[in-house]
Amino acid sequence: MATMVEPLVEKYNADMAILIAFLKGCIIALLGIFHLGFLLDFISLPVITGFTSAAAINIASSQFKSLLGISGKSESLLDALIAICKNFDEFRYEDTLLGIGTIIVLVIFKNVPGRRTGTILQKIGWFLGLSRNAFVVIMGTIIAYVFYINDQKPFTLIGTMGQGLPPIAPPPFTTTVGNQTYDFLEMTAAMGTTLFTIPVISTIEHIAIAKAFAKGKSLDATQEMIALGTCNIFGSFVSSMPVTGSFTRTAVNHASGVKTPLGGIFTGGLVLLALGLLTSTFRFIPKATLAGLIVCAMYYMLDFPTYRLLWRARKIDFCVMMVTLIPCVFLGLEYGILIGIVINLAALLYFSARPSIQTKIEQIEGETVIVVVPEEAIAFPAAERLRANIMKLSGDSECNVILDCRNLKRLDVTVAKNVKLLGKDLSVRGQTIVCSNCCENVNATLKIVAPELLHVKEGRR
Repeated sequence: MATMVEPLVEKYNADMAILIAFLKGCIIALLGIFHLGFLLDFISLPVITGFTSAAAINIASSQFKSLLGISGKSESLLDALIAICKNFDEFRYEDTLLGIGTIIVLVIFKNVPGRRTGTILQKIGWFLGLSRNAFVVIMGTIIAYVFYINDQKPFTLIGTMGQGLPPIAPPPFTTTVGNQTYDFLEMTAAMGTTLFTIPVISTIEHIAIAKAFAKGKSLDATQEMIALGTCNIFGSFVSSMPVTGSFTRTAVNHASGVKTPLGGIFTGGLVLLALGLLTSTFRFIPKATLAGLIVCAMYYMLDFPTYRLLWRARKIDFCVMMVTLIPCVFLGLEYGILIGIVINLAALLYFSARPSIQTKIEQIEGETVIVVVPEEAIAFPAAERLRANIMKLSGDSECNVILDCRNLKRLDVTVAKNVKLLGKDLSVRGQTIVCSNCCENVNATLKIVAPELLHVKEGRR
């Protein structure tokens, strides 16, 4: 969320982030109230995988400048590479060494064997793996502070931050930047597509995390959307930026044995305590330490097993993932995920327009007939293709045609109308077509649209 909101905050001010949080919460909550969570079913695993991978790449690349101690814009991988090339003369080896050291410690601690219940050594290993993020931040802060009290500043630090808890107030519906005041409509216009892509992306991320840690339990997408929307609405009243589920925090909660929402209350209490008492110490946190932590966390978001699975199982799904990932990296997350969804839906429509159809020639009551058996559902995109294929197959003979509907659970009017037109085309050539083995739904549709094709009276339920 931060990477998507940051450009607006830099161009205007923090009021934009707070208003986005409020509007995003309203949008998601309304979608949940109207039970529109099913729309997320149209976002497939390849699209989600491509999006999360691109988000990890962009977030990690945005930290390259902090790892190298240089300045410059780094909202995406391309921006980060350009900033490195332009400002490499600002390179600070102290920041780089600290950042690389942070990554090494994190990797080592992550791979230390341990269990929450076991021997003392196993418990120590489990605790080190669980607290590795906090450990590197604390150690980095201590190292920077030791240098600071000795009048040395080898590292780039975060610097001073606002102290205390944020005030409780309605989200800003107007804001002033310099000498210009923006009203609500001007603020929303400045947000552009971000206002609509952030709710979509945050909901996808939230649901994806929930599914990953559901452990086979049922997941109510509508309930999750209402909860997420409510959190953002109330958060905007305490100057919160847009929020969603977090891979890292969820993984830590899961590893810690958290079972109920009470864990969130405990975490929130600690955050409030830190805001009230510890903000003065945050200024000593080295940027390189945070950069190393973020880069390491983003690496583990890259789902290599899923990449291999998509490649081995179905190449078209792997291509959909790549078509999502590449635009997300180079054009932006909001455009990339829209491209991925459109391409994925286009592929879905293409295959629905090209259903598998089996044909065979049989002898029925001494007459040779062509039996056409659709092996899957026939929807309106496939109507014309079905008609053209049957005309082509029956054109080489004078046999009549039987359309076996045993695999069809429903038939839309477009398909039924095309079958009726097919019957007229065949009658010109002295051939007929009948529909057999129709279920109740298909039978009801054909009775209205093309009753003359129902020569076989027996339907099935």
